[in-house]
Formats: sequence, structure tokens, C-alpha cells
Amino acid sequence: MPYFTVFKMRLRMELQYRGAMIGGIACQMFFGLILVALYRALYEGSPQSLPIESVATYVWLQQAFFRMMLASDTELVDKIRSGDIAYDMCRPVDMYGFYYARIMAQKLMGSLMRAVPMLVVAFLLPKGWGISLPASVPGLLATIPALLLGLLCVCALENITVAFTMKTLDPRGMQGLLNLLMMTLSGNLFPLTLFPESWQKVITFLPYAQLLDAPIRLYTGGYPPHEALWIYGLQAFWVVILIALGTWMWNANKKRMIVQGG
Repeated sequence: MPYFTVFKMRLRMELQYRGAMIGGIACQMFFGLILVALYRALYEGSPQSLPIESVATYVWLQQAFFRMMLASDTELVDKIRSGDIAYDMCRPVDMYGFYYARIMAQKLMGSLMRAVPMLVVAFLLPKGWGISLPASVPGLLATIPALLLGLLCVCALENITVAFTMKTLDPRGMQGLLNLLMMTLSGNLFPLTLFPESWQKVITFLPYAQLLDAPIRLYTGGYPPHEALWIYGLQAFWVVILIALGTWMWNANKKRMIVQGG
């Protein structure tokens, strides 16, 4: 299968960037500590119903998988801007599936390389500063499939961003807008558990909440394990919708694509 082959090749390529991995871990650890300190200061002035230990756990899990959220295929964007994507259009494979496999490998390996050491360090921090143990063993086991479905969802969103780039030739505008929505509505800037209940009923249904918020809530006990099947179903629903939309956009772009460059 050519898609599995490109997936493996991209995994091996990501393993070469050890310096970037170390820098990413240091950066995310710093921001994680800053965010936890800010929330602790907020709680001292105005205690909330959600324990600070749960908020700290939420922050560290978001930081650990930050790479899954914002990693992008810059090589593909460069090909679109230079016109070299014309060579890829000659490949006897589906372009959407080809680049979906690439971005999935990039996000998966980049996340694992950063998440594992970060979570180990976060577990060693004092109570209220670091990550807590999962609410239950079934909750921990339910978190893993939810993370994988979240990965599929965020890869589909990334390919939709690329589809817009094929039209505009400049990824900054649309990518900036979509990244802002993703960071805000996935809980990365502000944990969704701290939003009013009326807001959460809407926000948690959107695809952005399925990326990391849903898996984290299964881990912390915000969602009980018996609701895992409902969470998986909602995530799978958005994966199918977003992949279908992205495939349609890519195919439409190929029919009207004007290659820039020479």
C-alpha cells in the first residue's frame, strides 16, 4: 500500500529532528508551568467548582499533545506555492489520501516524542502543579481510542486548510483563522471545563472539542467511562464529515488548479 509506505517514511523522518524535539519539550514545559501558575493565582482569588488538580492535569495533557494540534506539512505548502505540486498530481495515488497519511505520521510521531518525556516530568511535580493519576483504569483505557480518533479529526482539519491554500496560494490568512478556532474551541487556550454549562453544550459538540478536550475529560473523569461509546461515535461522525468535505475540496481544486511557477 503506497499510503502505508509514505506513513512509515514520514515517521522515520520525524525521528531525525531530535534537536527540535528537545526544544519543543523545554518550550511546552515552560508554558505549562506558566499556565498552571496563572490558574493557581486565579483559584486563590476566586475558587472554582473544578479542583485545581483537574485543571493542572488538563493543562499538562494539552501541552503534551500540542504538536498534534499545530504541526503542518510545510513541504506541501511550499509545493503549492512553487508549482511543484504538479509532479505529485502525476502520482498513481489519491492525493488526499497520500498527504493525509503524511500529516498523520508527522503529528503522531511528533506528539509521542514530546508527550512521553513531558508527562513523566509532569507526574513528578508537586500536587496541584503536575498531572494527576487518571480518575479510573477504565477511563484511562477509554482515553487511548479517543486520542486516536482525535488525531484522525485534526488531520482532516489540516487537509481542509491545505485545500484553502490551493485557492489562495498563501496559507497565512485561512490557516491563522482556523488555528485560532482550533486553539480556542479545543480547550488549548482556556480549558473548556471552565466555560459556563450552557456554552459547553454547544462547544463540546463541535469538531474542535473532539481533538483533545474529549480524551482529556475521559482521563480526568469529566466524562464517565460508560459514555465512551457516545464520545467515539461523535468523533467518528466528525471524522467522516471532515474527510468527505476535504476530499470534495481537493478534487474540486484539481479540476480548476492553475500551477504557478515554471
